[in-house]
Amino acid sequence: MNALQESLPVGERAASSPRTAPGQSGPPDCQNGATRYVGRFAPSPTGPLHDGSLVAALASCLDARAHSGRWLLRIEDLDRPRMAAGALETILEQLHALGFEPDGPLVHQSERDALYRDAFEQLRRDGHLYPCTCTRKEIADSLSRLGVVRERNRDLVYPGTCRNRPQRSDPEGVVARAWRVRVDQVEISWHDREHGAIHEALATQVGDFVLLRADKLWAYQLAVVVDDALQQVTDVVRGADLLGSTARQIYLQQLLGYPRPRYLHLPLVLDSQGEKLSKQTGAKAIAVKTPVRALNRAMEHLGLEALDTESLREFWDEAPKRWSASHWMR
Repeated sequence: MNALQESLPVGERAASSPRTAPGQSGPPDCQNGATRYVGRFAPSPTGPLHDGSLVAALASCLDARAHSGRWLLRIEDLDRPRMAAGALETILEQLHALGFEPDGPLVHQSERDALYRDAFEQLRRDGHLYPCTCTRKEIADSLSRLGVVRERNRDLVYPGTCRNRPQRSDPEGVVARAWRVRVDQVEISWHDREHGAIHEALATQVGDFVLLRADKLWAYQLAVVVDDALQQVTDVVRGADLLGSTARQIYLQQLLGYPRPRYLHLPLVLDSQGEKLSKQTGAKAIAVKTPVRALNRAMEHLGLEALDTESLREFWDEAPKRWSASHWMR
């Protein structure tokens, strides 16, 4: 066990009170000093950190430091079939070697089933959920018959096949595969610190989406909303590949009565083919033997000048100042 693991006991201090009214777009600390900034980095242990994930880790940490706030580390390990043996230990060792120092206990999503179940049951009691028997192929076939063409890198828009079926667990002799949340005919609007004003009509762009998967695992959208609320996260800083998830998360925040954090979605690191750098496409692990060099590559990707030092201490002393003086603080 390395120093980072030793300093972060498993567990969490529970949120004691809401920090702002549901739907508020800006964290109180940026408005009147009522609540301290809380940011987070939430990697999935499907492989080691690469240059793309380092950009998200660094930006989220620098934003927290520049706001004199807290930076938390959360492990998103719900999708057990995708977890890679030894990946968690490697990620923690990489973060430690790169000089990251979280300000709270390490949280594992895999240990928080009861919290997600509570939120799920609240939504079900309030009539927002229904069981769904559809397979991916059935959804694709339904959309095809409607003349809908799937867009590249976008989820299928659920056509609502099971929405109005009788609410029983075994409709027509077929066991429910998943549970979906009903999406109202409303437009979700929010302000992204990089992309500006964004508007999304969930009903037409996403449809009713899954909260409990067919394999009985909690969906990412539910888990991340519950975690951000309970950890009192005020600012979410992450890659632009998750921009499309934000409206769904805001919708769940509204249904559950949770506050809304601010959002900042960062430019992605792309490979030679112009695709998002990822573990699935064989992105190389960060070389932690030269930590400042790796951190400086992330700085340059974010449009910040690299620091002329080989010292981790000097890097972390100066990098938040460069972030504070940059356009990212607007």
